[in-house]
Amino acid sequence: MDVGFIGLGRMGRGMAASLVRAGHRVRVWNRSPDAVRSIDGAMPVATAAEAFRGDAAITMLADDPALRAVIVEGGLLDSGEPPGMHLSMSTISVALAQELAAIHARAGVPYVAAPVFGRPDVAEKGALNIVAAGDPAVTERAAPLLDAMGAKTWRFGTEPHRANAVKLAGNFMLVSAIEAMGEAAAFAEGHGVPGADLLDLLTSTLFASPVYKGYGASIAASRYEPPGFNLKLGAKDIRLALAAADAAGVPMPFASVLRDNLIDAMAHGDGEKDLAALATVAARRSGRG
Repeated sequence: MDVGFIGLGRMGRGMAASLVRAGHRVRVWNRSPDAVRSIDGAMPVATAAEAFRGDAAITMLADDPALRAVIVEGGLLDSGEPPGMHLSMSTISVALAQELAAIHARAGVPYVAAPVFGRPDVAEKGALNIVAAGDPAVTERAAPLLDAMGAKTWRFGTEPHRANAVKLAGNFMLVSAIEAMGEAAAFAEGHGVPGADLLDLLTSTLFASPVYKGYGASIAASRYEPPGFNLKLGAKDIRLALAAADAAGVPMPFASVLRDNLIDAMAHGDGEKDLAALATVAARRSGRG
C-alpha cells in the first residue's frame, strides 16, 4: 500500500520501519526534519500534506496539541488529495478523539483510532498490541498495515474514541503497577528486606507478567535511563484519564494519587527519565531515596 507516516518519535520510527519491511511504500514526515532520514527504505517528504495522502495516512504524534496542530490547524483534511483513510495511533484524549471523528466525517475521510501498547523495542519488532475502533470495513482495509506493525489487533467497536478510552485505561493500570511496586519495595526496605529481592520474588511468581517483570527489573536496578517511555508522558496520560473519567461521571480516586506522585517526580527532575522512576517517590518519602 502507499502510506504516509507522520510522527517519527521513539515509537514512530520503529512502526514506520516495520511498514517498510512489510513491503509498503512509505512516505515519512516529522516536525523535526532530522528524524526522517533515520528510516531506511522510506521516502522523506517536506510537508505533512505530502504525507497525508495515498491509500492511508498514519499519525503517531506525542499528544493532543501536536496532533491538533498538524491535522486540524494544519488544514490537512481540507487538502485536495485526502488519504483513503487516516489511522490515528497516538495516545490522545477521549474528547479529541470524538472531535476528530466528527471532523473526518464532515471531510469524508475514513477515520480509525488505533493506539498501541508496547515500548520502542517492541515497535521495532513489529510486535505491538494495537487497539482499533472505527468503521469495520475501514479497519479491515487497514489490516495489512496493522498486521505489519503489531502482533495482534484488538477491535473495540465502531466509535473511534472507544479505542482511546481502552488505551488510557491500560496506561492507568500500568502506572498503578509501578506505584504499587515502588511502595512495596520501600515498605520491604523499611523492614530490612532489599527491595530488589522482593521484586525478584514477586515478579517471578504472583506478578510474572511483562509489565511487572520489565518495570520491576528497572526499579530493582534503579535503571531509569535511557527512557523507553518517559515519565512526563505517563503523567500526561493520567491527566487524560482523569479528564475522561470526569466527563463520564466515573470516580478514579487512585488516578488522582498517581497524578500527584507523578508531579512530585517531575518536580524532582525525573520527567525525562523512564516511567519506572515513579518508584523513587515512595523511596524518597520513606527516607531511602
